[in-house]
Amino acid sequence: MHKVREIIFKVIQPATKDSFAFASWVFDATITVLVLLSVICVFAITFDLPSSWVGVIQWIEAVISVIFTIEYVLRLLTADFLDQNKGEKHMWRAVLRYMRSGMALVDLVAILPFYLPMIFPCNLLAIRIFRLLRLLRIFKLNRYFASLAAIGQVIRGKSRELLGSLFFVGLMLIVSSLVIYAVEHDAQPDVFKNAFSGLWWAIATLTTVGYGDIYPVTTVGRMVGAVIALLGIGMVAIPTGIISSGLIEQMKKGHSKDNEDEKPTDYVFCPHCGKRLRD
Repeated sequence: MHKVREIIFKVIQPATKDSFAFASWVFDATITVLVLLSVICVFAITFDLPSSWVGVIQWIEAVISVIFTIEYVLRLLTADFLDQNKGEKHMWRAVLRYMRSGMALVDLVAILPFYLPMIFPCNLLAIRIFRLLRLLRIFKLNRYFASLAAIGQVIRGKSRELLGSLFFVGLMLIVSSLVIYAVEHDAQPDVFKNAFSGLWWAIATLTTVGYGDIYPVTTVGRMVGAVIALLGIGMVAIPTGIISSGLIEQMKKGHSKDNEDEKPTDYVFCPHCGKRLRD
């Protein structure tokens, strides 16, 4: 049984250069196709389709959900083979540790929308929300594409800087919403009814989107809007700059690792001249 679980683990993990490389590649490609097909189904179901087409889409979704369920169960059964879990003496501890990981939560959310309506009675709105949750399946691709994995590593590595910048942006949004509400409420009581209306305006202004549905009409309000718009140009760029610098660092690490792998490690020496030769 242990040997069978080890083989399953090697197959369901991203493909590597071993005896199960082809089987692992086929598994990765299958899951990738199913994820993309599931996203297409979520988009297609929003159209006014014939009932026969709807039935086909629902059948496809059911099959995909069952396959993802089997994949999730197999990952639980082989969780003790993961590097971070190899020190665990009890399998159930390794399973619990894996269940708390980010990708395990994505796998779980990917299958829950299929089963929850069967367990709990819900209205049409709840069903639509469950359907939207199926879009989170696209994050399963993070396991099979190095570029997506690199972005995830950067976000985790730069989490402190990102949280700090996002906290500052959030603080500016709250301050801006309160200021614009105080300035514009008397002039436009129906538009700036409360601070939430000001928050919507602040988001549109700081991100330089400017929908135009809410805008200041007083002189002071326009001056405040100009200052906030100028601040937004730099503030919104801060998280982007952090992620960009992190990706550059990640690329440099990857190149350095590739260069180290290419360096020869074993040498032989010429018996005549003593010159070192590559093995």
